[in-house]
Amino acid sequence: MNKRTKAKEMYQSPLFKHSLEYAERLNRDKIFILSAHYGLLTLNTEIKPYDMTISNVSKKNRERKPQLKVLTKDEKVIWGQKILLELSNISDLKKDKFIVLAGLEYINSIINFLVNIEQPLKGVGLFDRISYLKKLKDEI
Repeated sequence: MNKRTKAKEMYQSPLFKHSLEYAERLNRDKIFILSAHYGLLTLNTEIKPYDMTISNVSKKNRERKPQLKVLTKDEKVIWGQKILLELSNISDLKKDKFIVLAGLEYINSIINFLVNIEQPLKGVGLFDRISYLKKLKDEI
């Protein structure tokens, strides 16, 4: 995909697809995507492809993908502040419940500022997340 596409269609990994399906089954008021490049996205926000992450990336993977931008510690702090500002414009950070399915590095940037947060995937290893999400979906 090299053109503008809805965010929910841009992300193609099996983990993203299972996470989105689980979130949709929860039938919550709103679903957002945390994007390293764009910040807080609605599912239908149109975006262009990008190659950026907040996640830790090994030196070997960085060498394989030199165009990949990995946010620094300071950039992660700024990113987290941006996400919190965007969330505060559309929700109550102290009262609303946030169910976060994102990776640890994404959550770490915002967790201390969300009072009512649920992390269904907390402690579940990356390679076990899809099977765990399938189990969670079956329980709904």
